[in-house]
Amino acid sequence: MKKVYITEIKAEDRRFALHDGDGMDAINKSVFYAYAVCRIKTDAGIDGVGFSMDLGPGNDLICKAIEYMSQKLVGMEIGEMMADLGRISASIYEQFDYRWLGPHKGVVHLAAASIVNACYDLWCKVQGVPLWKALTDCTPEQLVAMCDFRYLEDVITKDEALAILRAAQKDKAERSKIIETGYHAYDTSVGWFEYSDEKVADNAKKSMDKGFTYLKMKVGSPDPERDIRRTLMLREVVGPEAHIMVDCNQQWTLKQALDIIPRLMEADLFFVEEPTHPDDILAHQTLKRCLPEMTLALGEHVPNRIIFKNYFQAGAVDICQADVTRVAGISEYIVISLMARKFGIQMIPHAGDMGQIHQHMIIFNNISVGHESKFMEHIPHLREYFKYPINVVDGKFVTPQEPGISADFKD
Repeated sequence: MKKVYITEIKAEDRRFALHDGDGMDAINKSVFYAYAVCRIKTDAGIDGVGFSMDLGPGNDLICKAIEYMSQKLVGMEIGEMMADLGRISASIYEQFDYRWLGPHKGVVHLAAASIVNACYDLWCKVQGVPLWKALTDCTPEQLVAMCDFRYLEDVITKDEALAILRAAQKDKAERSKIIETGYHAYDTSVGWFEYSDEKVADNAKKSMDKGFTYLKMKVGSPDPERDIRRTLMLREVVGPEAHIMVDCNQQWTLKQALDIIPRLMEADLFFVEEPTHPDDILAHQTLKRCLPEMTLALGEHVPNRIIFKNYFQAGAVDICQADVTRVAGISEYIVISLMARKFGIQMIPHAGDMGQIHQHMIIFNNISVGHESKFMEHIPHLREYFKYPINVVDGKFVTPQEPGISADFKD
C-alpha cells in the first residue's frame, strides 16, 4: 500500500429533511436525519469520509468536537496509523479534557465515531477496495491491533479474540459465499409511528411484493391498545409466512413492558426491540427471566463496549444491534462483535447510517468472526443523497464493490 499522509481534517454538518411521517417513532418526532461528517484530506488527493448520525439539532456540536478531537491525526501516515489503530483510536476518545464530557458516550463519542470511520474509509480507498474486502483480508493479528480491549479483560482478552478469529478461518471460504448470495433485509419503513393503519397495511403488502419477508412495526404509544391492535393487524395482513418485529424505542417502564409484551407476542413476534431505558441493564435482565419466550434486541442507544459487555454478562440481550455511528466507530464495533461471538449473541446492526457502512460489517461478522448472517435493517429514506447507495434486490442486500465504506455523499 502506497504511503499517504493526512494533511487536513474538516467537519461537515449535513442535514436531510424527512417527509410524511418517515423516520418517526415513539420518541423521535424530528423531521430531519443528520450526519456529523469527518473529512480527512491527504497529500494524495484522496479524501476519507466518515460520519455519525443524529436528528439535526446538536449536529453542529458534534462537528465542533470532530474539529477539536481529530487534529492529533494530522501528519500521520494512514497505513502506519491503521496498524496501531486500537491505541490511536483510544487516544482520540481518551483525551482527558474531552473525556470529562463522556466518558465514552454523548457528543464526544459520536465525534470519535465519525473520525474513526473516516480513517477506515481512507484506508480502504488507498487500497482500492470496499470495507468488507479490506477487513476480511486482514489477519487475526491485524484485526486485534485495530481494537481497544481495555476494561474488557474480565470478559475477553486479546488472546481470546485471536482464538475466535483463528477458529473462524476454518470455514471462511464457505461463508464467503455471502458475497455472491447477499443476505436478507428487514423493512423498518413498513410501520413508522405516525403512519395510519391503512398506510401500514399498504406498505406491508408492497414490501412483501418486493421480496421482503422481515417487517418491523413501531410501538410505544401512550395507548398500548393502539400498539396491540396495529401489531395484530400487521400479522393478519402478512399472514404466517413473514417475520414481524416490534420496536418500542425505550418508551415502556419495566412494569409496562411486562404487561404489554405478552399481548404483543400473540402476533408471533421475531423479536422485541428496545422495550425500556437503554441504561437499565437489570430491567432487561428481568424481562428475559420473566419472558423467556421473548427474543430481546437492543443496541441502538448503547454507547460503548463496556455497557455491551455488561448486557452480555447479565444475560440481558439476545440480539446485539450495535451501531458504528453510535459507538466509537468501526474499531469499537469489531470488539463488540467479538464479545458477542464469545457469548453466543447474534449481531444484527442498527442502521443509523441507513445501512451504508453496516452492509460491509455484516459480511465481516459472518466471514471473519463466524456470526450467522441472518438479516439487516433497511431504511431507504436518504438513499438519494449517497454517491453509492445501498442496493436491495428481491429483499436481499447486494454486496457493494466501490472502494471505501460507502459514506460518500453526492456533490
